[in-house]
Amino acid sequence: MQISVARDVFQLAQVFKISRGSRTQAKVLTATIAADGVVGRGECVPYARYGETLESVTDQIVGFTGGWADLPAALPAGAARNALDCAFWDHAAKSAGKRVWDLLGLPMPHPEVTAYTLSLDTPDAMEQQAARSASRPLLKIKLGTPDDMARLEAVRRGAPDTPIIVDANEGWTAGVYTDLAPHLIRLGVQMVEQPLPAGQDGMLAEIDRPLPICADESCHDRASLPTLKGKYDMVNIKLDKTGGLTEALALKAQALAEGYQVMVGCMVGSSLAMAPATILAQGVAFTDLDGPLLLAEDRDEPLNFDENGVHPPAAALWG
Repeated sequence: MQISVARDVFQLAQVFKISRGSRTQAKVLTATIAADGVVGRGECVPYARYGETLESVTDQIVGFTGGWADLPAALPAGAARNALDCAFWDHAAKSAGKRVWDLLGLPMPHPEVTAYTLSLDTPDAMEQQAARSASRPLLKIKLGTPDDMARLEAVRRGAPDTPIIVDANEGWTAGVYTDLAPHLIRLGVQMVEQPLPAGQDGMLAEIDRPLPICADESCHDRASLPTLKGKYDMVNIKLDKTGGLTEALALKAQALAEGYQVMVGCMVGSSLAMAPATILAQGVAFTDLDGPLLLAEDRDEPLNFDENGVHPPAAALWG
């Protein structure tokens, strides 16, 4: 078995901003596993918020010398383990001449409606973004500043009838959220993602939660679930946090068993990164796999997005 890793860069269609910064490119790593004449691929997006860099994750991938079963003990939940786990799944499917969902004993995935993200900007610019995207079935708004009320109102003017979810990216305080909550409801917001910083979110258990609150930065894998009790109503599962599809499926099952709703999200990556998550996203409350929609360029054989949502990948892409 040979493991290699390549750095790929995809230009974004426009500058993408969140409360922690902005970017014009998606810089990803593609892990490749070659054995017995079969090649499997997996993509990850190293994330600085979790102490990851392209260099550190590359070192983790090339330094891995075990087999698929060794991954959980050898690497922490995160980007490197995700790329390798998804590459192993791709390799296993191609070796067997089957699709990954067949190996899992699951039905073929159907399209899932995905959110489309409006990046953080001035209220006027966000209103224009919303107006251009008003025909989409679900909009996700990036917020997380002290001046978000004007942005919310602007987006609702631009897209008066479109369902909205909000991602504060850890940018609010308990007081800001409490002040905003009645207005979120008035404006038809359906869910708020990570309003308070991870590790500083205890107040969520003590204040009213008039609409569902989703844990993102506070939830990585199954080990996170005990810390969420009483604070969150939903968990956002991302492959780059869980360390791949294997743990993500286990987290989904356990979260649902414990009464949480589930959202399936993504970092800003290509169709190769989203492909495994289309399996995970089946039947969840919210799907946010719009990474490829934010790119100016994508993989060969990209995912198909249409009025029905994001479709499962062609075998030529993954799985």
